[in-house]
Amino acid sequence: MDDISQVIAGNLKELREQRRLSLDRVAELTGVSKSMLGQIERGESNPTIQTIWKMANGLKVSLTTLIDRNTPETVVVKRSTVSPAGGNDGKIQIYPVFPFDPEKRFEVINLELSSGAYSPSEPHADGAEEYLMVLEGDMNVTVGGEVYALEAGDAIRYRADQSHAYSRSDEAPTLTKACMVIVY
Repeated sequence: MDDISQVIAGNLKELREQRRLSLDRVAELTGVSKSMLGQIERGESNPTIQTIWKMANGLKVSLTTLIDRNTPETVVVKRSTVSPAGGNDGKIQIYPVFPFDPEKRFEVINLELSSGAYSPSEPHADGAEEYLMVLEGDMNVTVGGEVYALEAGDAIRYRADQSHAYSRSDEAPTLTKACMVIVY
């Protein structure tokens, strides 16, 4: 069974079970035979787009409800599963907690900056924005030539479609931790 057939099979079965519908009732609602629905649910049949539309219309759901992979409502990301990307001679660690999702159009990144860290960033796509909150320590964010000094608990939002940079002084003894959301 190919991948899309598995997705449709799982989504159809889950939908039918959530609504407590028998195959007979789904057949009545959709105009797709009970035997065909059974084959689809078991992944034994690769339904045509017309059949998928009939099922979606009969069940009063969107087409994508049947053909998209279900994503869990809750996702836990353990720190130990996120590999950091280092920069600035290891003085900056970037942890992509929730990597860019093209549907949601944002990503969430944790930053750790040691003393003396400096990381310039090229402008992102037009209209991109960054939301940054300092969780521990202090840091500077430079946007459009202006420097903003931030401490634990401070937050900043800025257009990221211009040059910007993150830095810490050489004298800062503690590690700075921050969380950033980039919206594209």
